[in-house]
Amino acid sequence: MTHLELAQKLYQMIGEGKLAEAIDELYDDNVVMVEANGDTFEGKETQKGRLVEWQNGIEAQHGGGVYAITANEEAGVTMVESWGDITFKGAPGPFKFEEVAVQTWKNGKIVRERFYYNAAGMGQ
Repeated sequence: MTHLELAQKLYQMIGEGKLAEAIDELYDDNVVMVEANGDTFEGKETQKGRLVEWQNGIEAQHGGGVYAITANEEAGVTMVESWGDITFKGAPGPFKFEEVAVQTWKNGKIVRERFYYNAAGMGQ
């Protein structure tokens, strides 16, 4: 599969509610994740734990999707612009967020992923 196809598969799985499965299949065991504020997390299991926490804080998901996906096949890098509309538990009303994820791939797995979004707007 091309890197573009791998990124498309990742976001298709996420859209189907298969986030944990997507991480198991498409992330390297030693993946490095970098948030917009610079916080860095290492390891597939760490990321799965963080996503469980995120999901447990959501009261309702009202929508989400992908605006654009692109790839630099030679460099093994994909970029995905996506959005979500959610309501956090105990928070008033829905919250719409937009982000860009830049993924570096090696041997069909994400080895590094960096997120770009308005970090101030992501607080619960």
